[in-house]
Amino acid sequence: MDINQTALAVLIGLFLFASLVRIFSAPLRLALRLLLHTLLGFLALWLVQKTAGITGFSLGLNLWNALVIGCLGVPGLGLLLLVQWVL
Repeated sequence: MDINQTALAVLIGLFLFASLVRIFSAPLRLALRLLLHTLLGFLALWLVQKTAGITGFSLGLNLWNALVIGCLGVPGLGLLLLVQWVL
């Protein structure tokens, strides 16, 4: 394999890599944003658990609750508290 074929293979590889990054950048950004919001939801649930003795509110610290709070924000926290109060 001479230098021209190697250079051509490297250029094609770089083009394919750049194309894949461009194609998957929006879904990756969305996934990372959802992960960040879920982590913030876990933090909010942890704070609710730590203040449960004072406030009387208690929610389970699990993935589903964190996803609801992460996606919906403060209204999601209110929704979970309302559902727990009703049920």
